[in-house]
Amino acid sequence: MNFDYTPKVHALREKLLAFFDAHIYPNERAFAAEIAKNRAAGNAWIPTRLIEDLKEQARAAGLWNLFLPASGRGAGLTNLEYAPLCEIMGRVPWAPEVFNCSAPDTGNMETIERYGTDAQKAQWLEPLLRGEIRSAFLMTEPEVASSDATNIRCSIVRDGDSYVIDGHKWWSSGAGDPRCKVYIVMGKTDPQAPKHAQQSMILVPADASGITVHRPLNVFGYDDAPHGHMDITLEHVRVPATNMLLGEGRGFEIAQGRLGPGRIHHCMRLIGLAERALELMTKRTLERVAFGKPIAQHGVTQERIAEARIMIEQARLLTLKAAYMMDTAGNKAARGEIAMIKVVAPNVACQVIDWAIQAHGAGGVSDDFPLAYAYAAARTLRLADGPDEVHRNAIAKLEIGKYAAARE
Repeated sequence: MNFDYTPKVHALREKLLAFFDAHIYPNERAFAAEIAKNRAAGNAWIPTRLIEDLKEQARAAGLWNLFLPASGRGAGLTNLEYAPLCEIMGRVPWAPEVFNCSAPDTGNMETIERYGTDAQKAQWLEPLLRGEIRSAFLMTEPEVASSDATNIRCSIVRDGDSYVIDGHKWWSSGAGDPRCKVYIVMGKTDPQAPKHAQQSMILVPADASGITVHRPLNVFGYDDAPHGHMDITLEHVRVPATNMLLGEGRGFEIAQGRLGPGRIHHCMRLIGLAERALELMTKRTLERVAFGKPIAQHGVTQERIAEARIMIEQARLLTLKAAYMMDTAGNKAARGEIAMIKVVAPNVACQVIDWAIQAHGAGGVSDDFPLAYAYAAARTLRLADGPDEVHRNAIAKLEIGKYAAARE
């Protein structure tokens, strides 16, 4: 396995780092201030002017749609090539949107690219790629344990040339954004089919009759406006039968194709978030004096800095291995590596950010520094796209399977 940067990645990485130094880091407080201003004016749920302006600069710099693998529509990067770029974008939680590389849009675009018809691509993928609209992914439901997606109750029933959808979804990330124009909804088309052939995915316009967005769900007190994680009901929502993705009963097949890249993108970004936390921690401890010497000179601080560096490097290497496996052997063959990194990366990020918060003292838990929000985001990803326990179970089954097959 060769993890060296290609010349193309070297060039893009340098451009991204320069863009962050010029436009992202200097605007962190301005972003928060614009959200606060909109909230004070009575509506936090409008796009920020700052990000819209930065998008034009990113597009002009050739830093646009970097995530989409070779398809002629994006930068044509492999998962391995995208990893160091995604890591940089993850250093500031709101930054990926600037480059049209934020979840859930990336996963939705890859889904439509891979499984959509030409008509579906023309209607939804092209405007998503241009950054003209945004999207949401509706899978999780409040009434059931969604860590087991076979529990899903949302129904998708064929009625002539249409499907009628009824269900209750929540944690529908991105659905609070007024630019969100399409949902990918997972539901059951045939409850009597085999366990993993009951579910389907369908494209639903966000303004379809029968959709009610009830409220945003807060994450440790953050509502993530104008993005949001919404509580949504769909009551007798009727969409054309041509909106079905791939075909009835193929929802799990699509989910595996969608969630593999989505999971590893989260991990790439989390490594960037942890790297930023380590940087902030180290700088802070060099500047602050306690008990007669800089905090950086205290043994406990040095131990944490060293351990954080070790953990980040281990997580990065495992992420790169997973990306390499996806590129060379396919997502299915890489499912063990994807599951492992989905456990490792959020836990590493949570620990490193926690140490950084501790090093910042009381300021670390405030919004004067980006660490409290970073922790909330990292902790959430121990649940999003499958909780730690589900991924550990999958890893164990793969490991046990090696020896069970040998015994037989």
